[in-house]
Parts: sequence; C-alpha cells; structure tokens
Amino acid sequence: MARQVRWSEPAREDLFQAAGYIARDSVHYAEALLEAASAAGRSLAVFSDRGRRIVQIADAQVREIFVQSYRLIYEVQGDTVDVLAFVHAARDLAAWWERERAGRKGELPEGDKNE
Repeated sequence: MARQVRWSEPAREDLFQAAGYIARDSVHYAEALLEAASAAGRSLAVFSDRGRRIVQIADAQVREIFVQSYRLIYEVQGDTVDVLAFVHAARDLAAWWERERAGRKGELPEGDKNE
C-alpha cells in the first residue's frame, strides 16, 4: 500500500538550511544532499516501515532513516507519512524532541521555563 508523504514546514526549513550551509563550500554536494533527502522521502510512500524506531523518543510511530550525516525523522499515521524533521546526526536528539513537542503544544520544556 502506497502512502502519501508530506514534509512539514519545519522539516523543509531544516533541509534547506543544511543544504545552504553545505553550499557555502560546494553547490554540488548541497544539490546531492537535496536529491538524496528527496529520494529518501519518496521511498517512504512504499517502504515506510523501513526506518528504525528512535530510542530517545517513546513513540512507536516515529521513525528515522539516515541521509548522509542527517536523520530524516518521520511519523507513520494510517495512509500518511509525515516528515517531521531533518536533523544533523550529531545533535542531541532527546533535547531536540522535547523542544519540538513543547513547540507543538505552545509551551516551553521544563528546563527552559523562567520561574
């Protein structure tokens, strides 16, 4: 069963920021990253279960596949695959996820509250 793949606006911004950073040194490698990420995203329409579950994130529907030095993080929901983020593999994923969840709820994570 083929699913619809949708890139969230934050995921698109992540990807274009990464490509922009790489393009400062090499337009060729930036274009290669864009193509690899696009191909990986398209592949999720048919092979959405191929990604691994993320240990730092306690949600079985959220998975990741690696594209060069980046994690393409996505969530499978019925007939849809939502690409949530495109994050460099060196980032602290657990801290990123807490900030991301807080942003979705419109609140700050525990460590960022000014009390």
